[in-house]
Amino acid sequence: MSAHPSGPPALHDRAIQDLLFIRRTMEGAASFTDVPGWGLVGIGATAIAAAPVAARQGTPEGWLAVWIVTAIVAGSVGGVTMWRKMRRRLPAPGPLLLSAPARKFLLSFWPALFAGALLTLALVDPFTPGMAPRLASRVLPGLWLMMYGVAITTAGAFSVRAVPLMGAGFMALGAITLFLPAADGDLMMALGFGALQIGFGVHIARSHGG
Repeated sequence: MSAHPSGPPALHDRAIQDLLFIRRTMEGAASFTDVPGWGLVGIGATAIAAAPVAARQGTPEGWLAVWIVTAIVAGSVGGVTMWRKMRRRLPAPGPLLLSAPARKFLLSFWPALFAGALLTLALVDPFTPGMAPRLASRVLPGLWLMMYGVAITTAGAFSVRAVPLMGAGFMALGAITLFLPAADGDLMMALGFGALQIGFGVHIARSHGG
């Protein structure tokens, strides 16, 4: 006698469904631990190398070009090292599927960076020749530090404790840069994107597997 197609699921099917539910629940409650500590160290090194180069530029446009190139290099370093750390955690070769904490982390990370990019575009105004010197000395460094700090802090709610603490440090440096007239924008960028990330990167690498 065959089972009715619309009958209750077999016992093993219900067990599999229960296990999948438990797994999703555990993933959702876990923290995203694949923030690349050594990647942060690499990003920090690029910022420290870029700061004196940017400071020596004769025009605000040259200064902006140096930091845009640095941001592209740093973003590539961060993306590659995060991908490699996530791959190392896979038990066997196969497609890389984002866990629930990873999705929450990334979805919380990008909005603030997107807002920062749009504000930069509005302030620089690429359709108008020339760029105000104060943008390079204080406004853009403060804006970038603040928005990156917001991104790290919000995304860090789904990661280990060191990540939101690092974001709070960025926000503090951004506020100082924006409102302290004597603050040097390149020095503050080197302190934030350089020294702060290197310090937290070493801590994360030693405490959370690289």
